[in-house]
Amino acid sequence: MKFLSRPCLFFAGALLLAAPLFAQTATTPATGTQAEIAAHARKAQEYLREKKPELAIPELEAWVKLDPQNVDVQANLGVLLFFRGNYAGALPHLRQAVALQPGLAKIQGLLGITERNTGDLAAARIDMEAAFPLITETKFKTQLGLSLIELYSATGELDKAAATVAELRRNDPENVEVLYAAYRIHSDLAAESIVSLSLVDPDSPQMHQVMAHEETREGKTNEAIAEYRKAIALDPKLPGVHFELAELLNTSSDPKLKQEAIAEYEEALKQNPGDEKSLERIGDAAAAKNDWTQAKPAYEKAVALRPDDAEANFGLAKTYIALDQKDKALPLLEHVVQVDPTNATAHYRLSTLFREQGNAEQAKAELEQFQKYRQMKDKLRAMYKELQIQPDQIRDDPKDDASLPKN
Repeated sequence: MKFLSRPCLFFAGALLLAAPLFAQTATTPATGTQAEIAAHARKAQEYLREKKPELAIPELEAWVKLDPQNVDVQANLGVLLFFRGNYAGALPHLRQAVALQPGLAKIQGLLGITERNTGDLAAARIDMEAAFPLITETKFKTQLGLSLIELYSATGELDKAAATVAELRRNDPENVEVLYAAYRIHSDLAAESIVSLSLVDPDSPQMHQVMAHEETREGKTNEAIAEYRKAIALDPKLPGVHFELAELLNTSSDPKLKQEAIAEYEEALKQNPGDEKSLERIGDAAAAKNDWTQAKPAYEKAVALRPDDAEANFGLAKTYIALDQKDKALPLLEHVVQVDPTNATAHYRLSTLFREQGNAEQAKAELEQFQKYRQMKDKLRAMYKELQIQPDQIRDDPKDDASLPKN
C-alpha cells in the first residue's frame, strides 16, 4: 500500500538545522590539519549560502574524511546526499551521526526513510519507530508516519498502522494524504474483520449486523433492513442494532416506516437511557410535525447528555425559536457554529436573530458564513450523488433546506 506520492523535499531546511550547522569546526581529528578543515568548512558554508549544494557536498566529503567524529558534518552531508537522491551515499553518514549522538530524532527519522529506500526494511522500522514519537515538526512527522504506515501495511500489522494514522490525524487533521491513509487502513481493517467474523460464526447476530452495514453502503436498503431484522431476531439486545435499523428506516419517505423508526429509537433508549442520538432523532421526528412541545424535552435531554453535540443544540435552538424563546436560542446557535463552523443553516439562523436585534454587522458576518458553507455543501452533495450516497446524509438540517435562500 503506497501513501507517498512525492519526495519529501520540504524537510530539507528543517533537517539541516536538526544538528547545529557547523557548530564546531573540528573535533580533534586524528588526521589532517585544522587549517585544511577550516578551508573546507569555509567553502562548504559559502556554497550553501549561495544555494549550491552540488558544490558543497565535495567540501563536506573532504571535511568528513579529515574529521569522521564530527556529528554535524556527518549529519549535514547525509541530509544533502539524501535530498540529491543519493540514498546509498547518505546512508553511512546518517548512521554515523546517529551513532555519535543518538538523540538526533530528525536525523534518525531520515535515516529510517533512507533505509527503507535502500531496501533495509528491518533497520528502517527500528529507526522510524524510535524517532516518530519524538518528532514535533508537523510536516516531517506526517511524512515519517506515512512511511511507517506503509511498512506496517506491507506486513499486515493493521492495528499498528491504525494507531499511527490516528496520531497523524491529531497532528495534521487536514492533510489529504493522511486522510487517504486513514480511509485505506480502516477499509482494510473492516474487510479483515468481516472475513474473520464469517469464519468464526457466519450466522451470528453480529455477522448479520455487519452484512446490514455492507448492504447499506452499497445502497441496498431493503436488503439491509432484512439483515438488521435477522440480527434482532437472534439477539434483541445486540448493542447498537435498534438505533442502526432506526436510522435506515428513518431515511424512507413512507410514513409507516418513519413510525417504525420511532419505535426502534424508543427501543434503543430502553436498552440504553443514555443514547443521546436516539433522543435527538425523537426530537427531530416531533419537530418535523411542528410538535415543539414534544420535541423540547427530547432535545433538552440530548443536550444535557452531550453538551457539545452540534445537531442536538441546533434542534433545541430551533425549538426555542418556534416557541418564541429566541433569547434561549441565540447562545445555543453560537455554540453550534463554535463546535461545527460548517453548519450553514445555523449561520443563517444566527444571521436572522442578529438582524432582528438590530445587530447589522454580526448579521452580515453570519450571512457570509452561511453562503460560504452552503456553496461547499452543494458541491459535496453533487459529489456524493455521483457516489450514490443519499444527499440527506450531508444536510445540516434537511427539513429547513426548502425555506433557505438559494445561491
